[in-house]
Amino acid sequence: MKKILIPTDFSAQAYNAIKAGAALAKQSNAEVILLHILDLPSQNSDSISKGTPTAEVMFFKTAAEEKLISLAHDPVLQGLNVFTSLILDKTSLGVTKSAENNEVDLIVMGAHGVSGAKEFFVGSNTEKVVRTSSIPVFVVKGEVTDLKLNHIIFASDFSDNMKGAFDRAVKFNNFVGAKLHLLMVNTPNSFKPTHVAEEILQNFLGNNTSDDFELNVYNDLTIEKGILNFSKRIDADLIAIATHGRKGLSHFFNGSISEDLANHSSRSVLTFKLD
Repeated sequence: MKKILIPTDFSAQAYNAIKAGAALAKQSNAEVILLHILDLPSQNSDSISKGTPTAEVMFFKTAAEEKLISLAHDPVLQGLNVFTSLILDKTSLGVTKSAENNEVDLIVMGAHGVSGAKEFFVGSNTEKVVRTSSIPVFVVKGEVTDLKLNHIIFASDFSDNMKGAFDRAVKFNNFVGAKLHLLMVNTPNSFKPTHVAEEILQNFLGNNTSDDFELNVYNDLTIEKGILNFSKRIDADLIAIATHGRKGLSHFFNGSISEDLANHSSRSVLTFKLD
């Protein structure tokens, strides 16, 4: 990884993302971009577009710039190349556009645990970033003291269109040095006998030796419950999943499984856009 984007609203959850992003950046000697977005009411945005920002807008802009500069010198970021960016935009759009414009390799953002994303990534914002980003999104949950990723789950239906996301998950897993658990969830609506599910997994891996991965078939009422319950069983540190990005979710994640996990899981979630 060469560049990591970390959006912040200066909350505790955003600071957890900064700590996680800093740890990843130090492992790869990556640059860090701290992003703050001023999501202004339409009347204030209009005043800026006309070149006559109000005193109120200038106050918030100046205060945010000072906070960003101070945050860039935080001890947790010591030793890293840190850049700051302040933009005026809608939150989710601002994150995805900044990530693309700066050609970053990873977006790291903070959120609450099982209570869902509040403060910076309120509800639909985190879902929109996960759904629309063409760049991997690491949603950090809970307090980060020492980012140790020992067990990562890659949950999938292991169809052919998942191979690109799988390759990126393997690359990330190798980067952090974790154990990768491949997970297929069986539900009553799409039940497969164990031997059939295992055959699908083996065919998907092809020349990749299964010795490098732990293959798992887990039965549950829904895919989301299966992923959450299995992650609890093995005490996973991270759940990796795939989305179709702007084209919607794959048939495996029919509905909004990836987005729901990003909001509902008490564990961190890493999403990859399908090719």
